[in-house]
Amino acid sequence: MRSTHRRRVTATAALLSAAAMLTVGVQAGNASARPDDSASAAALKAQAVRNPGALPAKLSPSQRAELIRQAGTKTAETAKNLGLGAQEKLAVRDVVKDQNGTTHTRYERTYAGLPVLGGDLVVDTAPSGQTQNVLKANRAELKNIATTAKQGPAGAQKQALAAAADKGAKKATADRAPRKVVWMAKGTPTLAYETVVGGLQDDGTPNQLHVITDAATGAKLYQWQGIETGVGNTHYSGQVTLGTTQSGSNYTLTDGGRGGHKTYNLNHGSSGTGTLFSQTNDTWGDGTNSNAATAGADAAYGAGQTWDFYKNVFGRSGIKGDGVGAYSRVHYGNAYVNAFWDDSCFCMTYGDGSGNNDPLTSLDVAGHEMTHGVTSNTAGLEYSGESGGLNEATSDIFGTAVEFYSNNSSDVGDYLIGEKININGDGTPLRYMDKPSKDGGSKDSWYAGIGNLDVHYSSGPANHWFYLASEGSGTKVINGVTYNSPTSDGLPVTGIGRDKAQLIWYKALTTKFNSSTDYKGARDGTIAAATELYGAGSAEVNNITDAWAAIAVGARHGGDPGGGKVFENGTNVTIPDSPGAAVTSSVTVSGVTGNAPSTLKVGVKIVHTYIGDLQIDLVAPDGSAYPVKATGTGGSTDNIDATYTVNASSEVANGTWKLKVQDKARYDTGYIDNFKLTF
Repeated sequence: MRSTHRRRVTATAALLSAAAMLTVGVQAGNASARPDDSASAAALKAQAVRNPGALPAKLSPSQRAELIRQAGTKTAETAKNLGLGAQEKLAVRDVVKDQNGTTHTRYERTYAGLPVLGGDLVVDTAPSGQTQNVLKANRAELKNIATTAKQGPAGAQKQALAAAADKGAKKATADRAPRKVVWMAKGTPTLAYETVVGGLQDDGTPNQLHVITDAATGAKLYQWQGIETGVGNTHYSGQVTLGTTQSGSNYTLTDGGRGGHKTYNLNHGSSGTGTLFSQTNDTWGDGTNSNAATAGADAAYGAGQTWDFYKNVFGRSGIKGDGVGAYSRVHYGNAYVNAFWDDSCFCMTYGDGSGNNDPLTSLDVAGHEMTHGVTSNTAGLEYSGESGGLNEATSDIFGTAVEFYSNNSSDVGDYLIGEKININGDGTPLRYMDKPSKDGGSKDSWYAGIGNLDVHYSSGPANHWFYLASEGSGTKVINGVTYNSPTSDGLPVTGIGRDKAQLIWYKALTTKFNSSTDYKGARDGTIAAATELYGAGSAEVNNITDAWAAIAVGARHGGDPGGGKVFENGTNVTIPDSPGAAVTSSVTVSGVTGNAPSTLKVGVKIVHTYIGDLQIDLVAPDGSAYPVKATGTGGSTDNIDATYTVNASSEVANGTWKLKVQDKARYDTGYIDNFKLTF
């Protein structure tokens, strides 16, 4: 939930002493505040959707399992219909069904029996059985790929251990021998090794560093962290009802009404499950940190509220949609100031904070971290680069949504992340959705290098988009909190309401996004989802489009209403395939006084069959180059039609500016269709 190097300040004792006692009523048998099934239909109806058929259908775990089984019997037929090669096979990962009968089936791929990382795809199928659309994480063809490695696995393992050591890992060991894979998440498909390094990260968080090594050259191609971390505090939520189970004369923190979720006490250990919370009465904790069950009650409450939110708002039964609950572990390690979700155990883990005084078990932390599990089991957004920022933002978005959904008077909904923590020592929140840069590290708007930031900071623009889409720009007060959200283009945005914004993001996450979706892909996916829900040209589609433009991703609906001087070149320029040289399209700027603006608008239209291959720069009259789009970004999308924002304020405006484009990978070709600068 946050990068760990800014974790040193903890919540104050005053906050803890002001918290109310957490209790539950004594109940026999399975004691649970069960999700209200009827609430799901009511919540969805409240979205005021123009096309209710595009809403996610409420599937029981057995219905979902049957859809997955049916899709699994047709993978060979599907692969043939998609034109995949003879050595490619599909494996079903998930199926989402709309109320109108449309299904969205998510597949992983293998090539010659090897896992293909970054080869995931989604097939949209009409009720008639006809394929409507195919969304690929990478559109490159899987063909003529060597399956015999020139380098041995030992070198890959050594390189992975070194990468972990560079990040300060402790007790780093390879969890398993390097496995051969086809790596196609970034660029041309390549035979590679994947090594997963275990042990501990520098702050005591378990390590799952994935390192990809080229099997031909031994070069490191990529790495990402599999453990998705967070920071929070013990935020008592007042008197709440918990799901518990009675067995004989004892009660346990086992929530039978929510997939059997269990809450365990690690008692400062760092492995295993510890001990299931169990006692002879059904009142858990006393609101103080000296009582170990207090943190257990907070964790159980957060898990229950997150379950209820996903089920009652989206019809999703559990993190995987299979009706099975995760489990939670509290009192992890010694003075561990973090919390994390781990796919390998399908569990949520909370430390006790600095000095073991502040267990990290707040509502928004629970919603944030368990949403990492939802993301892993849907889009699978890689936890690195722009997709990693979108992964983190998804957790912030739905962590915030859980807080609003819970409607708890002790922790009212807001667009502040970790607002009760006092992590900075001055009462300020961990993150701000209305203006992310207020935390000192996050960014308000997209720019070409944002994928190079820590994912907790590159999430800023998407968090900002969600706030703008929900509430709009400008100053307003919500639940007693004053917000003032700016826009990158200085133009206003009208909100569509949080319920609609979160529904659009969820539909995009589960049916449009893939493992390598970047900011442009997120814009495309949410617009497509909103169009299905509310109709093309609707106020909802227009407003979320404007919210993207307000964070410098794409243009506003109907074009840029901001005016300004426009200089344009519409002459087509062919882009040679790699290893061809870079090409340029030029415009000559005149009649502009002084320097270029800090928000110079760069309009780019490129026709190309795989934009992930393209490196794009803006070259100023003095030869200075400004990155517009990096190679490996853009996902598997065809063509670019976008407006980028470049800070060119150090450059004299008048003179010849060039759009420089180079194809960095083979097989796909295209041309520059249009280049435009707006001053």
